[in-house]
Amino acid sequence: MTDKSTNSQNQNFYKIITATELKNKLGKILDYVMEDNEVIVTKNGRKAVRITSYINDYDRYFVLREKALDYMYSGKKVSYEEFMEIYEKSDLRMEFINGEIIILHSPGIRHQEISGDLYVIFKEYLKDKKCKVFYAPFDVHLYKAGFKDPDVVQPDLLIACDTEEEVNEKGRYMGTPALVVEILSPGTRSRDMVDKLNTYMISGVKEFWIVDPDSENILIYNFEDNKIKYFISCKKEDIAQSFYFEGLQVKVSEVL
Repeated sequence: MTDKSTNSQNQNFYKIITATELKNKLGKILDYVMEDNEVIVTKNGRKAVRITSYINDYDRYFVLREKALDYMYSGKKVSYEEFMEIYEKSDLRMEFINGEIIILHSPGIRHQEISGDLYVIFKEYLKDKKCKVFYAPFDVHLYKAGFKDPDVVQPDLLIACDTEEEVNEKGRYMGTPALVVEILSPGTRSRDMVDKLNTYMISGVKEFWIVDPDSENILIYNFEDNKIKYFISCKKEDIAQSFYFEGLQVKVSEVL
């Protein structure tokens, strides 16, 4: 196979091969495609055929619909008021960060297992305490220092200690969580580790946990005065301990 490249749209890989290679290596090529990759076949030096893994008509409908909605909304620059108008009329999961609409897609199985395990641990820790743990989808409107409009995010998990005071007449939480958790995936990694880190840091959040299933570690940021005060990286054999919530700890191996 003559080339291997990254498909920037879906982060999968594709290879470019000749028609002769297709004839000689059909079995291996089919195995490669079935791993959710693509193969482009050339003939006489020109790209002729694209081979992709099979999906049924039902799944294909939702794939095409998702791409269409991404094109319609994702990456669009709008005001906070415009975002809320779009959001209220839509059944999509959306975030609004730095004036840009971001469409959220359904998480995978491992992501949900990690989220569920952490929720149980946090829930047990918070028993008989004022603070409460919530899991996505749960909107949070965060006002960053120096910015007029808030960001609207849906952390994978959050601990809020101000729900008695910060719920509006529509039943929406309008406060600032004490702790937020994001579980990384290929499509959210850079946004979680850069944009959301900045949003949480300068909006009054006290602590930010980044759970990385690929590296099997948990990063914990503790904020004070809109700056990073403490930072720690916990490996699989470690115990992740909160800086802000005394006694809140997680055996990394139990969730990863």
